[in-house]
Amino acid sequence: MLETKTPDQKERTDRAGLLSQETFEAHLASLPSAPSWLVDLKRAAWEKFAALPFPGRRDEQWRYARPRDFSLNQFGLSGDGATEDAATLIRDSHYIKNFSGEQIFSDNHLIWEDPLSADLRDKGVIFLPLADAWNKHGNILQEYFLCRTPALGAQKFEELHAAMVANGTLLYVPRGVEIEAPIIIRHWACRNRTALFPHTLVIAEDNARVDVAEVFESHSEYGKNFVCGMASIFAGSGSQVFYQGVQGWNLKTTSIHLNSVTAERDANVKTILLNVGSSYCRNEQHTRIMGPGSEVTNLALSTPAGEQEYDLRTLQTHSAPHTRSTLLYKNALFGDSRATFSGLIKVEAQAQQTDAYQTVRNLLLDANAQANSLPGLEILANDVKCSHGATTGMLDEEQLFYLRARGVTEPAAQRLLVFGFFEEVIGNIVNEELRDNLRRLVHRKLQS
Repeated sequence: MLETKTPDQKERTDRAGLLSQETFEAHLASLPSAPSWLVDLKRAAWEKFAALPFPGRRDEQWRYARPRDFSLNQFGLSGDGATEDAATLIRDSHYIKNFSGEQIFSDNHLIWEDPLSADLRDKGVIFLPLADAWNKHGNILQEYFLCRTPALGAQKFEELHAAMVANGTLLYVPRGVEIEAPIIIRHWACRNRTALFPHTLVIAEDNARVDVAEVFESHSEYGKNFVCGMASIFAGSGSQVFYQGVQGWNLKTTSIHLNSVTAERDANVKTILLNVGSSYCRNEQHTRIMGPGSEVTNLALSTPAGEQEYDLRTLQTHSAPHTRSTLLYKNALFGDSRATFSGLIKVEAQAQQTDAYQTVRNLLLDANAQANSLPGLEILANDVKCSHGATTGMLDEEQLFYLRARGVTEPAAQRLLVFGFFEEVIGNIVNEELRDNLRRLVHRKLQS
């Protein structure tokens, strides 16, 4: 089983364990101004979480995942959020120079905010931490908050997230508003044995445009954390949304990231995920293509090394005609690492003339690295163009020989070829600063 400890066997810390009723009640008490609808939602989620079993090795949606004891009771909540190193975190949060707004969180608590310009605020753009938005914009949150989740196997963790989430980001872009420079969101894990529940909600109304870069990192390489985060994107008719998520937690962290995309008529959405951190990371993404003419591109890069494990689960659901989706996931595996990809394209009966693709490519850099790929199709319409494929292989020996013959060392030659392998994805990023920064992050991981 993936979870073997019971509450009676929990690991004691200076705080009550995450699975205790005491911890949940303390969490609610830490939200004294929470509206009644939110409290009711949380209590219902806590009851569902308690009733659902932890996933086990026989669950099809966890196929190929290594048996894992999450030991959730060794983690507690983040408390008052006092951070002695706030100035250091803010200094180290530099991601790109030109941005429209920035929020920096430490253990779920906002420590810095660079607000939007007065012009964007006057146009109705909302960029607020959820802790402030619960009451100020309850009408928006009641409509969108947690209304769409991936539901790809981690439902127990979805309920835990709903029960325990205390903060995050609401980004609302009204009809016709275009935000030129990206929005930056940073999440830091600082305290040891703390559970984090980051939540990002992006709502782009009709003909709006916005780019979002969200970065997850640990302040120390020694802290042990559990992360259960969620990002939801709602793209209205004719809107354009680009979301970049960088998962760079330290190697003692276990993380679960649950993402969803909803695209309405003629919307254009692009997401790119970069996985470089965590000892174990499960990433679920459900893309719902709801309106005719919409197009969604899902890209991901993963560089597991040592004994890291990445578990990637995706679903592309086409519910309208004349839609397009493209998924390209690339994994470069080092050491004894492991990557699992399970993806499905689902075309509903009314979604005629769907154009959908799904590709996963694994590059094994060491003999003990292991990659498992499970692409699939479920097509109920009869006028579609869909394909899926998966490849796994080693570096091309002729290319290695070519570089070595010109004086390039073998490690450097490997890195160059891996960069070439990833460039097909990185080259899709239009913003030059974001593109160059992503290259630097990959380079730093390959150098480690």
